[in-house]
Amino acid sequence: MIDPRLQFAKFIQILGKGKKGSRSLTQQEAYEAMSLILEKKIEPLQLGAFLMLLRIKEESPEELAGFIQAARQTISTPSCSSIQLDWPTYAGKRRQLPWYLLSALLLAQNGVQILMHGTTGVKDQRIYPEDALKSLGIDASASLNEASTDIKNRGFAFIRLEDFHPVLKEIINYRELFGLRSPINTLVRSLNPMNAAHSLLGTFHPGYREIHQKACTLNNQAHIAVIKGEGGEAERNPDDCCEVFYSHHGIMSTEEWPAFFNRRHLKDSTMDSSRLAQVWQGDINHEYGIAATIGTTAIVLRLLDRASTPELAIQQANLMWQQRQPLNDLQSPKV
Repeated sequence: MIDPRLQFAKFIQILGKGKKGSRSLTQQEAYEAMSLILEKKIEPLQLGAFLMLLRIKEESPEELAGFIQAARQTISTPSCSSIQLDWPTYAGKRRQLPWYLLSALLLAQNGVQILMHGTTGVKDQRIYPEDALKSLGIDASASLNEASTDIKNRGFAFIRLEDFHPVLKEIINYRELFGLRSPINTLVRSLNPMNAAHSLLGTFHPGYREIHQKACTLNNQAHIAVIKGEGGEAERNPDDCCEVFYSHHGIMSTEEWPAFFNRRHLKDSTMDSSRLAQVWQGDINHEYGIAATIGTTAIVLRLLDRASTPELAIQQANLMWQQRQPLNDLQSPKV
């Protein structure tokens, strides 16, 4: 039997042969490499070399597709799970509050079943969904089985990466040692741990929109929308035009959405998550936050084919916002 460490060495060799000798991995090679990583059959030194070579080169769609394929095979998805939308949240917010949370809760109130998953960064000052959701009275689910139950009961659940894939969480935490994010940060966005038919992804770097679009198409993801989101999250920045990269049953397309405003809003000076609930309740007005919520909701409505144009999607999302109900039904029960 071949030593898995020697087997993995060939993948480092393929990536590291230099400008003329190196190449990207095929989807099958990427699948084999990630399988060995997740089974912890290689040396930590090999993992570091592999991830940083990929970081310098940037992942190809075929490599990302292979990584996704391997990672999904290690997730125990509840047999009874049936959700509409997968919503990864791994970037964190540092300029604006996570208004996308209000979009998700608004959609849940209107019958969209959503699994949101993410994690907290290492030693940074960003706002992540777990803490922000607590300010809205919503606790994280402890497992995918619990998330499945929460979605049935209230249409929405959030689960931490470490609670359904601790190995990937462990590798993400290597960022503190590398000083850089690794390709695992790209991978986790496309995990779709409960096999939702639709996925909404956000990226910080524009080039990754097409990489995610193509990788998910290679893995037969039925419906996906990818945007350059505010801070890297799947959240519409209403100050800018937004190009949405779709894939529907293998047919890829793009769509341009106009900006909401002719001027740019300043960075949020307080980043106080309690204001999310205050805006939802109508206690305070927040021009940027409401526009971000409506704009993000509209993109999901287009992804779900509930509106035939961006204009109609925005009108529908605006009406949903005007008719929103109190959050009581979505909040965690008091213990």
